[in-house]
Amino acid sequence: MPLVTIGKQQIYYELSGQPAEKPFLLLIHGAGGSHLDWPEELRHLPDTAVITPDLPGHGRTPPPAHSTITAYADDIQVFIEKLGLAQVIVAGHSMGGAIAQELAIRGVPQLVGLVLVGTGAKLRVSPALLEMLETDFVTAVAAVPQYAFAPNAPDSLRQAHQSRLAQNDAAVVYGDFAACDVFDVREQLGQISVPTLVISGSEDVMTPSKYGRYLADHIPHAEFVLIENAGHMMALEQPDEVATAVIRQFLDKMDR
Repeated sequence: MPLVTIGKQQIYYELSGQPAEKPFLLLIHGAGGSHLDWPEELRHLPDTAVITPDLPGHGRTPPPAHSTITAYADDIQVFIEKLGLAQVIVAGHSMGGAIAQELAIRGVPQLVGLVLVGTGAKLRVSPALLEMLETDFVTAVAAVPQYAFAPNAPDSLRQAHQSRLAQNDAAVVYGDFAACDVFDVREQLGQISVPTLVISGSEDVMTPSKYGRYLADHIPHAEFVLIENAGHMMALEQPDEVATAVIRQFLDKMDR
């Protein structure tokens, strides 16, 4: 299986599509997630080489995980360098969107575009949820999917999400949510210079669409797309709509 070694850490990733003249698309999952939080429709885009890693301590990537957004961003920056990617568009969901923003604010030279899905410049987490994650992981794992999807989403999606969350070490999931809770780059958004697409779900109660509108209003060269009837896990709920937004409104435009 494909692995990139960063220091003593090995990062698992999947690659779809053949490298071409156009930039790679790198998909970064959210808290307690894995590459499987991105649907097939986004992991396998036509005419695009797509790389989908599991963050340290998540999915098929062994521990240790990190406890800060900057530490995850450090690893992804080295990951990009190790793979020799000359140009990359980074798409991040939720915590992955925070990591993507951090990379863009740093001005990572290989970064030529940004897609921010269900995320914000500040990601405050409910104190009650943080406490539950720390003290009663089983109950927390059952609760999170109830908020992560729109009311009309199939129960099968919630059940699959709960199953994937439960496979994580409790400390990893708590660390992810705690890292999100202290994330705040509102004063630095103006430093993002690459073209940016912000995607929000109209039914997202974890990172409401106002978070996405704030990003689009404060990042230069940003566009905003609202996916109707979609919750926080909008890419899994409405994969065709999200893929269409990414391809037609962003990747195709960047190719012109």
